[in-house]
Amino acid sequence: MPRAKSNPLCRPTSPGRSEALCRALAALLLLAGLSWGSARAVTLDTETKQLLVDAVEAAADMDLYNTRCRGDVSGRGTDNLNKAMVGKLRTTVLSVLDDLFPEHSYRRAQQRLEADFLVRLRDIGGCQGAKDAGLPEQLRERYQEKLDAIRALP
Repeated sequence: MPRAKSNPLCRPTSPGRSEALCRALAALLLLAGLSWGSARAVTLDTETKQLLVDAVEAAADMDLYNTRCRGDVSGRGTDNLNKAMVGKLRTTVLSVLDDLFPEHSYRRAQQRLEADFLVRLRDIGGCQGAKDAGLPEQLRERYQEKLDAIRALP
């Protein structure tokens, strides 16, 4: 029976060291790295928490407008905000929705944000009314302001 090819990273370097031991050590190193990363998590003050909530709402509004009125379902605003939050604060949009929104459930928070936006859109006269009122520019400005504030955090 041919011998299975071993993992080049787990080749025994001494006669008593097995591939299983090497894998166990690799798993321990991975777990140590994960725990070190979580220990570095940033503690957020009340002002920063409110900024994150406002930023998530602004990104959701902009993405919902683009989806509903422009047919753009990319979610680019939320994606870019998520990248900035992960890089700066080691948190995500979903974490903010789960932890900082009153629903404490990202799905329910997203549903509420969408329902609230659709009511505002209906009240302004639909997509054409929103465009006539300059809503797309207002949404972009609000979003960019919040994104810039997050990027400016220490």
